[in-house]
Amino acid sequence: MRARSVAVIAATLIGVALAVRGVLAFGGYFYWDDLILVGRAGTQDLLSTGYLFDDHDGHVMPGGFLLGGLITRAAPLVWFWPAASLVVLQLLASLALLRTLHVILGWRPVLLVPWVFALFTPLGVPGFAWWAAGLNSLPMLAALAWVCGDAILLARTGNQRYAATGALVFLGGLLFFEKAAVIPFVAFAVVALLLHVQGEPRPLVAAWRRGTRLWAASLALTAVWIALYLVVVDQKRWSSDLSMTWDLLSRSFTHGIVPGLVGGPWTWQRWAPASPWGVPPTTVMVLGWVALAAVVALTFWRKQRIGPVWLLALGYAVACQIPIYLMRSSRFTALELAQTLRYLPDLVVVLTLCAAVGLCAPNRRGSEWLDASTRRTVLVTAAVAAFLVSSLYSTATFLTSWRDNPTRAYLQNAQASLAAAQQVSDAPVLDQEVDPMILQRVAYPENLASHMFALLRDRPEFDSSTTKLRMLDSAGHLVDANVTWVRMIAPGPTPNCGYLTQPDSPVRMPLDGPLLPADWTAEINYLANSEGSMVLTLDEGLPAKVPVHPGLNRVYVRLSGAGHAITAQAATAALSVCLASGPLGHLAPAR
Repeated sequence: MRARSVAVIAATLIGVALAVRGVLAFGGYFYWDDLILVGRAGTQDLLSTGYLFDDHDGHVMPGGFLLGGLITRAAPLVWFWPAASLVVLQLLASLALLRTLHVILGWRPVLLVPWVFALFTPLGVPGFAWWAAGLNSLPMLAALAWVCGDAILLARTGNQRYAATGALVFLGGLLFFEKAAVIPFVAFAVVALLLHVQGEPRPLVAAWRRGTRLWAASLALTAVWIALYLVVVDQKRWSSDLSMTWDLLSRSFTHGIVPGLVGGPWTWQRWAPASPWGVPPTTVMVLGWVALAAVVALTFWRKQRIGPVWLLALGYAVACQIPIYLMRSSRFTALELAQTLRYLPDLVVVLTLCAAVGLCAPNRRGSEWLDASTRRTVLVTAAVAAFLVSSLYSTATFLTSWRDNPTRAYLQNAQASLAAAQQVSDAPVLDQEVDPMILQRVAYPENLASHMFALLRDRPEFDSSTTKLRMLDSAGHLVDANVTWVRMIAPGPTPNCGYLTQPDSPVRMPLDGPLLPADWTAEINYLANSEGSMVLTLDEGLPAKVPVHPGLNRVYVRLSGAGHAITAQAATAALSVCLASGPLGHLAPAR
């Protein structure tokens, strides 16, 4: 097969893979961390250090925040653009990897084998489909592949421009994902291994000398980034539960990596709102181990100096996961975390590069029966075709599970309801948490409607108080609401008034029982003598400023905190307010 034909096939495979990834991206929707990015982009300055350098669940990703924020600001809650960004980023990562494979192997037909694995293995699918994860991993994958290519070219040619471009691309990868700190170490290992299989007597020394400027610049950038990471990220999240970390690591091999080598896991499960995890049947697990054993045996039979290449593949498979599990694991962690596969996209690139380096190793004597022949071509083609079918099936079943997401209907209903509400009333909507199946309280304050829908133009204002009580139901529809009677403000002592508050006379309104820390809604019935405002505060909570109007009125107030009573105080000169008994609890749709 001619070099031109190999290049054409490789390019065609990119097109096919992007079409598959496009179906996956546009068939998905916003999920969990995506909505955290949306909320932060709608409520913060995109260029502020607080926005760019936020501790996002242990991640430092200013580049990802900036790109995600720009897309969100341009088209709030429109999935087309996040999906398109995933496809574009995947294209960049694929082109960078193809470049490096070409640098290592040239346009040899054998290049197509690791290339098909890199493009279609399900090990890279979960980290792609989730927008927030893709903003992390895809730029890193592009940087990883590109820097490895630059490092090899620098070692071959001595042209120092590769040191400059490699360092710049590495910095770009760091801006999107702190895990990109592994890039110079992987690149050094790839260069050293390539020199080793090509017969260099001191490959580590040669790799260092030929790429000194790139390694020095990369190590300096890594040191600065580690210091920044330690300043930004809360280190208390790191776990010391080594037993659980080991269980997660072993599960990732048995139920994730090994089945993925043959296109598994085939089937997925999901407990909403968790993301899908692979549930490989015994068949694909056995096939994975058999295929792995066969490839290991075949490569040792065929190739010289191949041992260190396998050591790098195994070592990286372990090393790329341990930091994640140390940050995520505890005795309460479900082992299914290791089966989500979303921490493995960079492993795909490293395995692909290891395969390419291994293919450059000289053949052993006595393995001539493995030389190019029609029989070998047929067998390799059949194996690749079987892998493709298996991978595409796993990708299709993943998409089916991934689409089981209530977020699309919820957000679309909410946008339509908010737009309709704006047309009929100028009363604000009481700020509230969205349905926990969409985003739970651990994401506070991004789980508030005021954050999630901040950038929508056609909507009422969100406020901590309102005269018209409405809520978003579990389907995202804005409906009339009532306050549940979790607690009640006890009747006041002042005849014909209840509780009287004035600017210099705060009043304490006892409840009929204690409240635990939470966000509560209070129905406040009052009589005011003039326009003004008052401040309401739970015993242990934040104050809420509430506008009041003359006459007999009712207002609904969001109060955060706990305690046995609410303290009220008029905040406007000459304002007197009488406060009556009323319920305090949660929102419930009006019947």
